[in-house]
Amino acid sequence: MPDFLTGTTGAWIGLSAAIFILLVLDLAVLRGRGGQMTTRQAAITSVVWVAISLVFGVVLAVLGTTEQAGNYLAGYVVEKSLSLDNVFVFLVVFNAFAIPEIQRARLLTFGIVAALFLRLAFILAGAAALQEASWLSIPFALFLAWTGWKLWKDRHDSGGEEKLVENVRGKLRVADGDHGQHFTIKLDGKRYFTAAGAVLVAIAIVDIIFAVDSVPAILAITTDTFVVFAANAFALLGLRPLFFLVADLVERLYYLKAALALLLIFIAVKMGLSEFIGKVPAQYSLLGVFLILGGGVVLSLLRNRNERNDPPSGGSGGGGSTDGGDGPGTDALPPHLRSDRDHKGPRPSAEERAAAGYRAPSPN
Repeated sequence: MPDFLTGTTGAWIGLSAAIFILLVLDLAVLRGRGGQMTTRQAAITSVVWVAISLVFGVVLAVLGTTEQAGNYLAGYVVEKSLSLDNVFVFLVVFNAFAIPEIQRARLLTFGIVAALFLRLAFILAGAAALQEASWLSIPFALFLAWTGWKLWKDRHDSGGEEKLVENVRGKLRVADGDHGQHFTIKLDGKRYFTAAGAVLVAIAIVDIIFAVDSVPAILAITTDTFVVFAANAFALLGLRPLFFLVADLVERLYYLKAALALLLIFIAVKMGLSEFIGKVPAQYSLLGVFLILGGGVVLSLLRNRNERNDPPSGGSGGGGSTDGGDGPGTDALPPHLRSDRDHKGPRPSAEERAAAGYRAPSPN
């Protein structure tokens, strides 16, 4: 039947048309000069996309049900939070392969479009499987719990991103130098990937990994495929401006990964319990999502305020800024990104910190 398990045909057509128009605006019209955005432009555009996403939730409450609207909002917040980590990995990959700024917009477009189609496929397959065999919620829940535990264990470590880059470099034959917009070239009769081509492969792998992680998370909130796809689509629509904010956001929201780990475990418990006690009301899911993520944000902001109020430390273990400025100290950075503390050199930018896999030191 043409309603893709739930929702009416008209609703799917309307949603698809809206997503297509907004996607064109996001990727083609509101892309900034040369695909670049200033921090201010990115922040304003991100707020606009969040507002549009919330408006859709209101429309869903009016034309659908309040339960659908509640599940959509909970799912959207979960997917938006996970997408922050998704885009951070994009940034690490771009910097690891030294992709010029002018080429990043095109590669980012491929990543967003691929993620949209991959998640639609995973959503339809996952929802169909759960409707045919509800007991599959148990292995789904166990997988989510394992993912949450793994994220918690690596919450202040970027080893996973570095390993991905190393694996791509090791498996592919990558040509040195700048080869423009070509993804492959032929040298001495052999076909090589360019840096852009290798990044495209890496982004595809990242999209698959995050689809595998994020789709079960939202299916644990609701199996209404219309709501699940809408939440994923609207979360992905704002990835471009988020890309230009992500390095600074990840640095400032120090406890975000810890909160995401706890959130996945919470969703896993909810999904497992629903097999035995019945469906958990949407308001409880929404409350749990906001409490866990909100707690992570508040703790991060408190940590940042305490660091700003602490006097600069003369040693390497204080975590304070060695140059008297805001933000974490440079002692935790790789040597080539540190400023000479005997001179007034510039502090490394947030993007340079992200490229180096930097995570601010944990407070002791």
